[in-house]
Amino acid sequence: MKKIILFVAVIMMAGLSTTVMAQTSATVAATAAGAKLIVPMTLIQTSPLHFGSITLLDATGGSVVLPSNSLTRVFAGKVSESIIAPLATNAAYNVTGSNSAVYNLTLPATITVKETVGASATMTISALTARFNGAAADAVSSTLSATGTDNFTVGGTLTVAAAQIGGIYAGTFAVTVDYN
Repeated sequence: MKKIILFVAVIMMAGLSTTVMAQTSATVAATAAGAKLIVPMTLIQTSPLHFGSITLLDATGGSVVLPSNSLTRVFAGKVSESIIAPLATNAAYNVTGSNSAVYNLTLPATITVKETVGASATMTISALTARFNGAAADAVSSTLSATGTDNFTVGGTLTVAAAQIGGIYAGTFAVTVDYN
């Protein structure tokens, strides 16, 4: 009988001495991963902003509006259209970047153009506007196509001061596009 009690005691001790472990880790088998690759934007000018030839009717000056989507100029004051070349052109640009991405356009508030011979006389171009491909109205943002392309044209208002001297006026300005 001593052997049976000893045997039962050993079995009980063996059964009670089993270590019970709690779960200390967890696994998610389908964790999401990814990246967004941004294609650098490019901006290429295909046409300059030029108000064409303008006739000064007297020394009081005036203004010329060149809409962003048209070459039909609107004259105010004592300036008018001239038939002498060059003709008016909207600044035009092609944009490339990431497919279907929204981007913003930045235009300067004003542009100063200087008379090219003496370079002492200046005129100001202001109220710059842009019209994106297929848009019904001027805007400052657009969406690149599914192939990552877009284009736009720019217009503005040229102010001809009183007693402005005749001549050829030229200048430059910066146009910037960046993802929204």
